[in-house]
Amino acid sequence: MPNQTTELSPTQGSTVLSFSDSSTVISSTITGTSTSRSSSSPDVFDIIAANDIISRANYVYSFITALGFLAGCFLLYSFIQTYRAHRRLAWLDCLLWVFCGLQLLLLLLSLHIAAYRPHYLKTTALGCAALSFTINTVSLCGLLVLVLMAYVLTLDPPSHALLRKPGVCAALVILTSALISLVLAVIRGPPDGLHRVSNCFMDPISAGASYAAARLCMAFLIPYILQLGLLISGCVRQWKSKGRFLSGSEEGPVFLTVTVIMFFCLLFYSVALLRGAQPESGKMLSEHERVFLSVAELVLFSGSSVSLLLVLFMHRPCRESLHGVMRQLRDCCRSPGRTQPNRNIIAPHIEITDTLQDIES
Repeated sequence: MPNQTTELSPTQGSTVLSFSDSSTVISSTITGTSTSRSSSSPDVFDIIAANDIISRANYVYSFITALGFLAGCFLLYSFIQTYRAHRRLAWLDCLLWVFCGLQLLLLLLSLHIAAYRPHYLKTTALGCAALSFTINTVSLCGLLVLVLMAYVLTLDPPSHALLRKPGVCAALVILTSALISLVLAVIRGPPDGLHRVSNCFMDPISAGASYAAARLCMAFLIPYILQLGLLISGCVRQWKSKGRFLSGSEEGPVFLTVTVIMFFCLLFYSVALLRGAQPESGKMLSEHERVFLSVAELVLFSGSSVSLLLVLFMHRPCRESLHGVMRQLRDCCRSPGRTQPNRNIIAPHIEITDTLQDIES
């Protein structure tokens, strides 16, 4: 018995050996995986965090866009009802109607952002260039309509006879916007491979700082310099005549609020584009810079939604039309058999008085 030894069968020995070997392999695999993850974790985690921020911003933008779209549709309905009632629109009301229509169109053109972010729309280079040209043209048309509103508010009625014709003003605004957008497209340069499918950027940073600076000057500074000059001249003109400027009409406060909102949204986007268009040579954008550019693009289009909401709640005819529709909906939702305890029924009271002539007769 003392000399008895314990021998393992070949099957047991192979099992023990295989378990030992597999433990070694698993431990070495885990160690190698954790080492590779630790070495590549900052890039992966930065991408995940960036996509999460862009997705959250996109949710907020989608909510604001839905409100702005509803407000824009109701504004168009209100203007149509006003035109059907009076068979005419005032010049400022007509410009305000055109501005709201352009902002609603801009929201429709920006739906590709809400549908694809945190990724980008994939289309051909020619289609992306056409989309960018259309968005720039519509945005410039909105800014030039604000310039016309400033001109009409300053010189009411407009001193120039041609600017009193809607057709001439529409042609001038569209041609000027299309020309500026065409110049920006030339500065941007022709895309490589017109039919090659890739990510679509409305204003690519690869176009360089020259494109960002040209867009800042032509699509932002020039329209607002014209507005500022008109507003200053209007203030001076009304100060000399001791009248009221902007607050003397219903469209004045609406115009001033909307143009300030559009100014800050466009300024934020232009600065972000100019900052992102100056990376170091051979260096790609970081995830933080990509998030900043995406959020700036969302802020740009959010200005259209906020403008439509402001027009709806600040313009008195539109606000009264909204109150009327809400009152009708409340009356329709009220049940027919519901009692109305606060309803006062006034009985007719007839009073017969005799005049002096009737008494004498």
